[in-house]
Amino acid sequence: MEKQEIRTFGRRHGKKLSARQTMLIDTVLPKILPTNMPANTGKILEIGFGAGEHLRDLALNAPDKIIIGAEPFMNGVASLLSAITDDNGAIRNEYKNIRIFADDVRDFLRHTDSQFEQIWVLHPDPWPKAKHEKRRLLHAEFLTLLASHLTRDGEIIIGTDHWEYFEWIQNQVTKTALDAHTPDIQTIHTRYQQKNKAGTIAPKYLILKQQP
Repeated sequence: MEKQEIRTFGRRHGKKLSARQTMLIDTVLPKILPTNMPANTGKILEIGFGAGEHLRDLALNAPDKIIIGAEPFMNGVASLLSAITDDNGAIRNEYKNIRIFADDVRDFLRHTDSQFEQIWVLHPDPWPKAKHEKRRLLHAEFLTLLASHLTRDGEIIIGTDHWEYFEWIQNQVTKTALDAHTPDIQTIHTRYQQKNKAGTIAPKYLILKQQP
């Protein structure tokens, strides 16, 4: 029997969506799926974008790139759609380079040949209880999958305020063919970073690249 893959997320819905959010999911989301993307355009991926604050910054700072966000929670998807559309439900010009995959990113990666200049994973759920460790996203197998979608000089940028999880990720990297270094990055502010449920001083960041 084939081993069933463990999903790292729970509910796909939280609080009830507003009428506008439901409309945007029904009418706008299908138009900005990460399909039929030009092969000669640089691409950046953010995994688990939450409400999309950092994803929108990426879109503004790299208007010549396609910015793809993968997020399984529909409330986060709805929040991002609300932020990037005008009162008529049209995508604002400054966000027309955004694409959204509203599901588990692994399903997207296994069915695309896209190569990314950057892959961002900010504040993934640390699943701090020992019995839940197997649910952590950034295990060696997943990091290897991400590496297969990097451009030659591409990089994976990881951030977490859960220091034990950070050390666990570092250990997972040793099981891959990736090089890692800890960059001097100022705190990247997101809704989850502001919550700082781990109660640490500041997030820690890790950059992974393919070995030469």
